[in-house]
Amino acid sequence: MKNWRLNERHYGALQGLDKKETAEKYGDEQVHIWRRSYDISPPDLDPQDPNSAHNDRRYANLPKDLIPNAENLKITLERVLPFWEDHIAPALISGKHVLVTAHGNSLRALAKHIEGISDADIMDLEIPTGQPLVYELDDNLKVISKRYL
Repeated sequence: MKNWRLNERHYGALQGLDKKETAEKYGDEQVHIWRRSYDISPPDLDPQDPNSAHNDRRYANLPKDLIPNAENLKITLERVLPFWEDHIAPALISGKHVLVTAHGNSLRALAKHIEGISDADIMDLEIPTGQPLVYELDDNLKVISKRYL
């Protein structure tokens, strides 16, 4: 099932810039804070900008107030959680196995929720690209084990 809630976070004014350009413009430390902190967003991107999600066909049918001008991980989690609650958790509770493929920050947000990772500790969570992460959960969806394949 494809869903916009699992898309990558919106980097605001950083959209369309590569890491080197961004570091040159704002400084390495500030870029690190924007990329890894839980609740600090990069500067907003003007909705009229061609890189804005407001101009992305994938969001054309969404109410404009659901389309952010920039996101931090907290906002990404708020976007991802309804998908967890409406689709993933019910499937798991009914005994199904669920495979989630998503972008790095959407997965970090889900991991924060599933594992109960603190706001401070989420900065250090690395989820390798393309390496499956398997969670074994109990009947209350609490983590029993986690491993990379």
